Amino acid sequence: MPECDKFYIAGEWVSPLSTAALDIEDPAREQVVGQVALGGEQDVDRAVRAARDASGAWASSTRDERVTLLREIHHAYLRRSADLAVAVTTEMGAPAALARTAHVPSGAAHLAIAIDVLQEFPFEEVRGDTLIRREPIGVAGLITPWNWPLNQIMCKVAPALATGCTVVLKPSELAPFSAQVFAEVLAAAGVPAGVFNLVQGDGPGAGSALSRHPQVDMVSFTGSTRAGIAVARDAAGTVKRVHQELGGKSPLIVLDDDALAANVARGVSAAMTNSGQTCSAPTRLLVPQHRLAESLEVARNVAEGLTVGDPASADVALGPVVSRRQWERIQDLISAGLAAGARVVAGGLGRPEGLRVGHYVRPTVLADVTPTMAIARDEVFGPVLVVLTYEDLDHAVEIANDTDYGLAAYVSGEDLGQARRLAARLAAGQVSINGAYDLAAPFGGYRRSGNGRECGELAFHEFLETKAVMGYGSALAR
Repeated sequence: MPECDKFYIAGEWVSPLSTAALDIEDPAREQVVGQVALGGEQDVDRAVRAARDASGAWASSTRDERVTLLREIHHAYLRRSADLAVAVTTEMGAPAALARTAHVPSGAAHLAIAIDVLQEFPFEEVRGDTLIRREPIGVAGLITPWNWPLNQIMCKVAPALATGCTVVLKPSELAPFSAQVFAEVLAAAGVPAGVFNLVQGDGPGAGSALSRHPQVDMVSFTGSTRAGIAVARDAAGTVKRVHQELGGKSPLIVLDDDALAANVARGVSAAMTNSGQTCSAPTRLLVPQHRLAESLEVARNVAEGLTVGDPASADVALGPVVSRRQWERIQDLISAGLAAGARVVAGGLGRPEGLRVGHYVRPTVLADVTPTMAIARDEVFGPVLVVLTYEDLDHAVEIANDTDYGLAAYVSGEDLGQARRLAARLAAGQVSINGAYDLAAPFGGYRRSGNGRECGELAFHEFLETKAVMGYGSALAR
């Protein structure tokens, strides 16, 4: 694993000004595999000032210059794919196959999408007599999570650099290795000094300092709703723009047709992927009341067929969750669900059989769940699925929308017209019909799932200010 005892600031690897550090644990073995330096306010200030110093020149760079640099980053990223995959598996326990085929490629895909968008993006357009200019907002503070570390880093870094912003990245302290390799990628690609800066650290220290800093023009945060509220409060004092991608409790409505069994199976698999540590996972499965028994049998078979174990093994579907704290929280939420009357269909409390070491969670399906139970309302962030029933489609929509969140929603069924009509009624930032997925589609939530959008063209707007130059056409005419 890379050493995480230095930060990347102004084009150089520098020693932290803070002396704090945190042990990094391999969640599969519960063993310390390294340390990460925890940056403080002075470290953040140094990085922000480097980004500010580089901001003017980078904002003035041409579209072609930025395209060329992003392509160099893409090449350098692909050359380090193996190192990035190992880092993700070690720090957060993703199965090696998932790290290689999903975690690392998703980062590369978001970068490729940003390159495509940049080549055609309308930074200027004339509307009547007025010129609309879209200009880089300046210094962007980026705070990313541990669950899909490379995906979330690239969702922010790629559009920020593409639009002419400079960056200070603060990754999760639980996933420092992949971010450290990522910084090495950008250094190797020749990113100009100060355009990209990396400060490791935790939320109360580096994250809060970055959100408060008066020279940071916007902060983009992905993480829990609780932490997102803290970021917004820290940022309010300087009235900077705040973009948030927060929690979710996403519903999957399975329609009453011949494809029900296949759609239930696909939904269970999607909810369990990455050990359930996906904010948009379809963790509330809604099925017709009269087909509950059939649905539960399918869900049980899928969950019990998932192999849990050492993420280095080729045949493992699920690795551990990221930490003991997360494991204990998941156990507490399952216990609360059982106490409230939920019934275990598959999985349940404790580690899977034969696994005595590691933060492993049993793939769990719970039935007899009502919409008011905490297990149906709180984000578990583990391989835990609740099954609810609906009487008709109006009832299904009512249950689906009965949540504080609104990040994603899913509809599966043979009648595409019916699925489209349901999608229009679901209060979520992204709706998937029959498992469709598009990395270029705008991603973000309603209500407590955040504000703003990542991915594709709309992500660019988060990093741009809009200027109206009135009389522009008349001036040209003279």
